[in-house]
Amino acid sequence: MECKVSWHSGTSFIAETGSGHILAMDGPPEAGGRNLAPRPMETVLAGTGGCTAFDVVMILQRSRQEVSGCEVMLTAARAETDPKVFTRIHMHFVVTGKGLKAESVERAIKLSAEKYCSASIMLGKTAEITHDWEIVDEQAQT
Repeated sequence: MECKVSWHSGTSFIAETGSGHILAMDGPPEAGGRNLAPRPMETVLAGTGGCTAFDVVMILQRSRQEVSGCEVMLTAARAETDPKVFTRIHMHFVVTGKGLKAESVERAIKLSAEKYCSASIMLGKTAEITHDWEIVDEQAQT
């Protein structure tokens, strides 16, 4: 895996990923940024959410669950002093589908957290990571 990050101006940086995509990052105005893009640590948190949500959807699909949506809201706390690593991350999953089994959703989240999500397993070295979840049943909404 490769990525090139180039300073653009002020505190703005452009990342070019090995898969050919571009990601902008910027700092807050108090640090000289123009607030034009997410902060680098926000992208770390977002990437972790994407990694775990990807796993959960794939595991549920392989379990023949009729999943139609998956959101994960992440809240994080960082250390007060440098390096300001994440110290706590909480993930709240909202999984939508028809007749989803609670035990399947719980299993998918656990497998992601313990086996598949490289990002959250890596961050778990410095942060306490917790999870909770809820199911939105599409059948109940009709």
